[in-house]
Amino acid sequence: MLYELAALSLEPFTVPKALSELEHYTTGPQAAGELLGCWEPEHGEIFGRVILLRCFSDALEHHQERRRVLTGSNPYGVGEYLQGFEATSHTQFPYLPPITPGSHGGVYEIRTYHLTVGGLGATMAGWQSSLPARTALSPLTTALYALDGHPRITHIWPYSSLDQRLAVRAQAKQLGIWPPAHGPQYVTRATSTIALPTSFSPLS
Repeated sequence: MLYELAALSLEPFTVPKALSELEHYTTGPQAAGELLGCWEPEHGEIFGRVILLRCFSDALEHHQERRRVLTGSNPYGVGEYLQGFEATSHTQFPYLPPITPGSHGGVYEIRTYHLTVGGLGATMAGWQSSLPARTALSPLTTALYALDGHPRITHIWPYSSLDQRLAVRAQAKQLGIWPPAHGPQYVTRATSTIALPTSFSPLS
């Protein structure tokens, strides 16, 4: 299974109109892959931004969709509103279960770590040993590693509120179960986005 994370930059004040077109593009009869998440950032870079998470059954389906987006006149179905986009390819940590759509809290943190060269294997191993204790406190939506560009991972966590997020992270640190062993020393840069699901996001 291949995953695509896409960050769309839309013209100011056009997001409500664009979301209707985006819903049709990602869930209509012509849709490629499976839409898993669609979020509007609430913190971080927010103006006119939409984040998409889709999965594809194989490399051919993913390549055909990427080519359609790159060469078509109406990328993501929102071409008239679109100022730019960045689409990246990923696969999930091999020991994680499939991503499960549904209502998981309503507030999502999308967190990306840029890693040292050669640090991905050790990072995934450290996560594997630490995740059971961490996910006992709150669930993980997914952890993905990038297939293009600099070595990096993106992990997505659902919460019921920002207060719950702060409480869980403080508890995990106090218990000594997070961050994972053999993890932080491989991180060179980290970014975090708090985002809210749109009305048609399967992850809500």
